[in-house]
Amino acid sequence: MTKLSVNINKIATIRNARGGNIPDVQQAAINCEQYGAEGITVHPRPDQRHITYKDVELLRPLITTEFNIEGNPTPEFIELVLKHKPHQVTLVPDEPGQLTSDHGWNTIRYKDFLRSIIKQFKEAGIRTSIFVDPDIEMVKHALDTGTNRIELYTESYACSFQTNKSAAIEPFIKAAEVANSIGLGINAGHDLNLDNLAFFIKEIPMVQEVSIGHALIADALYFGLNNTIQMYRKQLIQY
Repeated sequence: MTKLSVNINKIATIRNARGGNIPDVQQAAINCEQYGAEGITVHPRPDQRHITYKDVELLRPLITTEFNIEGNPTPEFIELVLKHKPHQVTLVPDEPGQLTSDHGWNTIRYKDFLRSIIKQFKEAGIRTSIFVDPDIEMVKHALDTGTNRIELYTESYACSFQTNKSAAIEPFIKAAEVANSIGLGINAGHDLNLDNLAFFIKEIPMVQEVSIGHALIADALYFGLNNTIQMYRKQLIQY
């Protein structure tokens, strides 16, 4: 069954807009788990505009499910991950001032770079995942980095879903089949929501985890956090 990891970055964004501790990011993470989330994801960026390095320190002992830290593997990020040892680290090729993630790794060009970093994390007992586009060559070469999993970057699927969902999902099915055949675990994330999530999982049932933040937190404004997490989990279990 595909696990739901809730990305709580947007909760931290709201808090940071006013300073102080409202909403309480730590309590939000606890509540997400109580409401059925099977993991908590954070993506600290260099400017710490939402999740901060201090948040990571405070959250780590509170997480009882699975803690996933995403980010660009800068020296500071690597140090943060090795210090707090999450269950999973997801490497994303973000630029320093990037608004949000918008592409996967070129696993050919950055193979040696990724291999050296992933080796450090694996020696520390941390499962690794790397962000990739639904490109068969990128998936094949991801194996050579030593990563445990890939995370399929799903923005192109989300953008084309309403127009032609069969065409939108096709490259992801092919990429997932290749990953599965060579022994890579499969995660997915970016712009998955209540409209497009169930179809994605129906077509690619081998997905082990989805990480969802922006859409889920936005839906929680209307439906409440508890109810929203149940709604997302329902999309994952009906198939």
